[in-house]
Amino acid sequence: MPSYKLSYFPARGVAEVSRQMFHLSGTPFEDHRVDMDEWETFKESAPFGQLPLLHVDGKPLPQSFAIARYVASLFGFAGETPFEAAWVDALADQFKDYMIELKEFMMTAYGYAQGDKEKLQKEQAEPAIQKFFAILEKRAKENGSNGHFVGNSLTWIDLLVSDHISIIEGLIPNAVDAFPLVKEIEMKTTSCPKLKEWIDKRPLTNF
Repeated sequence: MPSYKLSYFPARGVAEVSRQMFHLSGTPFEDHRVDMDEWETFKESAPFGQLPLLHVDGKPLPQSFAIARYVASLFGFAGETPFEAAWVDALADQFKDYMIELKEFMMTAYGYAQGDKEKLQKEQAEPAIQKFFAILEKRAKENGSNGHFVGNSLTWIDLLVSDHISIIEGLIPNAVDAFPLVKEIEMKTTSCPKLKEWIDKRPLTNF
């Protein structure tokens, strides 16, 4: 079996979905959490000077969603057909666009930037949430309201969105209550015993 080392900062962030897939698949991996002192040296060896970074038998793979797609394809979380995999990718790319809209609010809410949190929530975060989660709700309905966004099995977009809901509702309580099918997917995903095992044992971080 190849060796896997996933390096990211001490946070859930954009590496969490890949960590979850390693755990759900029962695949051993090194969960390397890089503190800021180590990062100053470590980033010189990162292909794009960024984290996360996955090493497979010592060979580096950068970019969070490239890593997630690779891990998903290895362990069965990418969709059951090429068309399903493309839909998973499309929703993930839409998620990236949404996170760009959310970034200023998130940075301010966590204290990494100066700003009016309440104003940013009303003017940026809430409209972005409404737009993106309306897309997800429509997609969940089109997929048969079966507890998944794509196909009939757990994919990494189910994991990605479910983890994000726990983060955004920690900042804006009940932020996605208007989207019942999305909430059903979150509940189905997070009630998986193997995932609950990971959630219970992972380090506690702000985001």
